[in-house]
Amino acid sequence: MNFGRAIAVAVLFATAPALLAGEIAPEARRSGYAFMGPDTRAIQDDDTSNPGMLFALDGEALWAKKVGSAQRACADCHGDARSSMKGVAARYPAFDKTLGRPVTLDQRINLCRADHQQAAPLPYESRDLLALSAFVAHQSRGVAITAGDDPQLKPYVEQGRDLFMKREGQLNLACTNCHDDNFDKRLAGAPITQAQPTGYPLYRLEWQTLGSLERRLRSCMTGVRAQAYDYGAPELVALELYLMSRARGMPLETPAVRP
Repeated sequence: MNFGRAIAVAVLFATAPALLAGEIAPEARRSGYAFMGPDTRAIQDDDTSNPGMLFALDGEALWAKKVGSAQRACADCHGDARSSMKGVAARYPAFDKTLGRPVTLDQRINLCRADHQQAAPLPYESRDLLALSAFVAHQSRGVAITAGDDPQLKPYVEQGRDLFMKREGQLNLACTNCHDDNFDKRLAGAPITQAQPTGYPLYRLEWQTLGSLERRLRSCMTGVRAQAYDYGAPELVALELYLMSRARGMPLETPAVRP
């Protein structure tokens, strides 16, 4: 967030109602797609125009590539992703029994690389990791989100909710102040959405590349002048889990396109 946007934030919340709206009722929840203009929607809707599909195609090639000292490909274990991965991304972050905590889809990919391929983990936000995540998640496009259903995840969902509601940074703002209380308004010309994570990893026109939900969360934290958590931090995983759980029932759109 630049200085001008910081001023816009201050003005927006200085003029906000004294009584804030609170959490959005499930029946009123909408994907970010609903807030986009017709040009952005058209880019997402056409797979030949959607730049995120280039990453998904790279991910398809990586799915079949043998890597690591085990010289195994994802396909060697999971077969045809169109069937084996359908619905998988809709339930992530998911509880990992071995680690005793939730893991994101990115983390699951790296765990599989370490455990089954004896390969080095892919760096966060690297093209290969984003491509594999996009390819896997794309197999669930149109599938209803079910993340957070596992009872073992309940305390982590609550942790994420607490973080979403917590004011932080020099601007003393919480995620809920924008995305629950002021959605459908505009901030520095951009629409404020409900922060429903239905299309990640997604292509942002601002970034000119694909990016993860963690990247978006870190950007928001920087925007309110707060210290952003490191990639893979438990706090970011909990936030992602909460956001996915509150989008339960909404269809996945990966790879989505946003301004």
